[in-house]
Amino acid sequence: MTAIDPNRVIVFDTSLRDGEQAPGFSMNTRGKRRLAHALAELGVDVIEAGFPSASPDDFAAVAGIAREVRGASIAGLARATRGDIEACARAVEHAERPRIHTFISTSPLHRLHKLNMDKAQVLESAVAAVELAKRYVDDVEFSAEDAIRTEPEYLVEIFSAVIAAGARTVNVPDTVGYSTPTEVRELFARLKREVVGADRVIFSCHCHNDLGLAVANSLAALEGGARQVECTVNGIGERAGNAALEELVMVLRTRQERYGMSTGINTQKLYPTSRLLQSITGQEVQRNKAIVGENAFAHEAGIHQHGMLKHRATYEIMHPEDVGITKSELVLGKHSGRHALKDRLTRMGYSLDEAETDKVFASFKALADKKKEIYDADLEALVLAVTGGNSSSYQLLSLSIQSATGESRMPTASVRLSTPDGGEVCEAAVGDGPVDALFRALSRAIGAEIILRSFHIRSISYGSDAMGQATVEAVWDGKEHIGRGTSTDILESSALAWLDVANRLLKARARAAAAVEEVAGV
Repeated sequence: MTAIDPNRVIVFDTSLRDGEQAPGFSMNTRGKRRLAHALAELGVDVIEAGFPSASPDDFAAVAGIAREVRGASIAGLARATRGDIEACARAVEHAERPRIHTFISTSPLHRLHKLNMDKAQVLESAVAAVELAKRYVDDVEFSAEDAIRTEPEYLVEIFSAVIAAGARTVNVPDTVGYSTPTEVRELFARLKREVVGADRVIFSCHCHNDLGLAVANSLAALEGGARQVECTVNGIGERAGNAALEELVMVLRTRQERYGMSTGINTQKLYPTSRLLQSITGQEVQRNKAIVGENAFAHEAGIHQHGMLKHRATYEIMHPEDVGITKSELVLGKHSGRHALKDRLTRMGYSLDEAETDKVFASFKALADKKKEIYDADLEALVLAVTGGNSSSYQLLSLSIQSATGESRMPTASVRLSTPDGGEVCEAAVGDGPVDALFRALSRAIGAEIILRSFHIRSISYGSDAMGQATVEAVWDGKEHIGRGTSTDILESSALAWLDVANRLLKARARAAAAVEEVAGV
C-alpha cells in the first residue's frame, strides 16, 4: 500500500499481536474481535490481528477478524517458513485488504545464537518467504528482526533483495529498544538513499520502549523517511512495550508545524479505545500516562488552576475533547488555590460571600493536609459548617451482608441509615450478588432508584488490611455525579460510595427545585 500523499503516515497497530503476547495482556477471541472493530473505527490503516501459526485460537481470531472487520488492512505475522506463511494466507484470505507480514532475524547476534545461519542463508530465506507470500496476497511486508543491531550494509542488501522479490513494505524494527533518535534518523536516511527500489516501497519503523524512547525513535524514523509507524494502544507490548499509538498521533497533530505529517486517525476515539483495551485486559494505565491517563488533563496546583480558569492554553497544549475526554479536571488537593475552590463551589450551586469563602477555604486547606483528594461531599460539609446548615444527608449507621455459593444461593443485605431529618430507616433486599443486594437495600431505604453508569473498587494502600476505595458513577439531568467511599471493608466502602452519589443527586434535585420555585416567585 503505497502512500499517495508523501506526508501521510500509515498507522500499523499491533496491539492484537505484539501487545497481546506480553505477560498480563492476553485476550480471548471475543476480546480481540471487539478491539479490532474499535481499531477500524479509530481509523487505523493496518491491523496486525495476530500470529496465525502460534496456536489454533490465534488462527481463529485472525480469521474471524479478517471476515468481520472492514475499513482497514488485516495483517497476520509469519516467520520466513512455508508453514507459517501458508497458515497466515489461510487466516487472512477473507480480509477486505489482506497482508502477510513475514520476518527473519538479521543481526549478527540473532544469526549466530538464534538461527545458526550465515548472511547468505538468511537472505535466501527472506527472499523465498516474500516470493511465497506474494503468491497468496499482493500486499507483503518484510521485517528484518533486530534490524537496529544489524550491519547497515547488510540491511541495504537484504532490503534490496526482498523489494525485488515483491515486498511493498520493509520494516526496520528496534526489536530490543536499544537505539536513540539520532541513530534511527541516520539509519532510515541511509536506507532511503542506498536501498535499490526504495522509491517503490513504504519504509516502516517498529520501536520498543526498553529505554523509554519508543515514541521519540518512531518520530526520528519519520524524519528519516519512514512513512509507516508500528505501534500499540496504550503502548502495550513485549517487556516495556511498544510506541504508544495515542502519543504518536497526538504529537503529529499538536506539532503539525514541526513535522508536517498527518494520519487518518479519528483522535476523538483515542480515549474510548484506550478504555476498551483496559477493560478487555484488566490492565489499567498509570494515572500520569500521556494523552489517556487520569491526570493527563487534570490540574491540582493552585498556580496552574488559576491559569486554567483564565485561559486553558496556559497549561494545556491539547483540548481533552480532541482525544475523547469530556473535559479538563481541576482536582482539589493541598496544592489547590482559592480560585479553583471558588470555581468548584460555584459549579456545585453555592453562592458565598467573600467572608464565607475565606472561612471555607481555611477549612479546606486544613482538611487537604489530612486527605489526599477533596471530594464534593467534603466541600458540602465544609460549606454547611460555615453557613450554619445541617448535614441534610443520609448516613450509614450499620450494614449486614449474607452471601453463599451454589444454585440455592440468595445474597441478602440489610442497612440502617440516619435520615436528613434526624430519624432512622432500616431496609433489606436480595440481589444477584452481595453488592447488588446492598445497592437494592440502599435504594429502598432512601426511596429512590439510582441508575448507575459504572462501579469499581481499587486498593489505595498495601497489605491484607489495605484501604479499598469504591467509586460509583451516575448521570442525572445530563450531568455526571461521582461518589467515593473508603474503608478496609470493601462492602462498606461500596455502601459509602453509593450514599455519596445518592446524597449528591438528592441535593442537586433539591437545588433545582428551589431554583424553579424562586423563578416562579413561590
